[in-house]
Amino acid sequence: MAIIEVKVPQLSESVSEATLLDWHKKEGEKVSRDENLIDIETDKVVLELPSPADGVIVKILKRAKDSVGSGEVIAQIDTEGKGAVAAPPAPKKDIPQEKTKSAPAVMPAAQKIAAEQGIDTAKVQGTGRDGRVTKGDVLQTSKPLQQPAPPINIDRLTSGRPEQRVPMSRLRQRVAERLVQSQSTAAILTTFNEVNMAPVMEMRKKYQERFEKEHGTRLGFMSFFVKAAVHALKRYPVVNASIDGTDIVYHGYFDVGVAVGSPRGLVVPILRDADRMSFAEIEKKIGEFGKKAQDGKLALEDLTGGTFSISNGGVFGSMLSTPIINPPQSAILGVHATKDRAVVENGQVVVRPMNYFALSYDHRIIDGREAVLFLVGIKEALEDPARLILEI
Repeated sequence: MAIIEVKVPQLSESVSEATLLDWHKKEGEKVSRDENLIDIETDKVVLELPSPADGVIVKILKRAKDSVGSGEVIAQIDTEGKGAVAAPPAPKKDIPQEKTKSAPAVMPAAQKIAAEQGIDTAKVQGTGRDGRVTKGDVLQTSKPLQQPAPPINIDRLTSGRPEQRVPMSRLRQRVAERLVQSQSTAAILTTFNEVNMAPVMEMRKKYQERFEKEHGTRLGFMSFFVKAAVHALKRYPVVNASIDGTDIVYHGYFDVGVAVGSPRGLVVPILRDADRMSFAEIEKKIGEFGKKAQDGKLALEDLTGGTFSISNGGVFGSMLSTPIINPPQSAILGVHATKDRAVVENGQVVVRPMNYFALSYDHRIIDGREAVLFLVGIKEALEDPARLILEI
């Protein structure tokens, strides 16, 4: 017998522990190298833990829902395991054979959504490779997205006066902790401005087809927002700084976090060195982040760090908000829905597509002057987007 240990992978410095989700294998079952054994949920992402070798699981040391830390041993595999244990286990007598056969392989993202929505994956028809159940298969089975978030049973809650207690995920716990930390440790103020989006919209309309043909991705608004933010951050570097004790740390790089929705909640992946990225590179990276977020494939390194953040509530129809700073950053830009509004230009009332921008900032290091001028810098860049190309 040659025993090897299955250990929790090294977590990032900001993640002290994680939670084991459901095991995909049982003791005595055969496993193949790189086959996913269990999903591990941190406060940032869900990680797959692949088998380090071929063999048989001889002992599971940590059960589902247990908390674990980096490097902790959670199972043992016998790499010389043979015989009966290597064959698929026979169905129990009290379980109909057809049920055992109906249990398909389930992808991690699908397993997560199914668990949240109380869906039996054995009853879901898999369309993935070898009949695996994908996230799309589960979503087809689930209720429409506009209904209340699972696993809340809205029918039960609206009949009589019941209550339903649902544990927070690690991500939701971490979000709650950081929001309270932000509001209790930073002196948060918010300043607003309105931006005429007509020039950006006209540029998009003019070059959208050629841009997509040339770069293989659509030209969205977020690349303009990121470019405008970097443009203003270069002029007012204190907005890109952070506090460390009694020191102000000025960052000579621009790592911009972009808030993205996922089945597990809001996550903020980072565009590294955003100042060096082209419009196409920004759009492709944001698209990649969005897909990875929906599939539960964001890695820890995708979410770690950041010197400034952008939250686009406009995609959900938000008119105005006061975004909360993501510590240890010192500012966050809130972007909202663009709507036709009556504005005054040269003494005349005209209709323009307007967007209200909000900048929440830490008044401990950023004065009102810098915050207001920073937001004006974004406004000027978007109302004359040629500045972003010419860097003026």
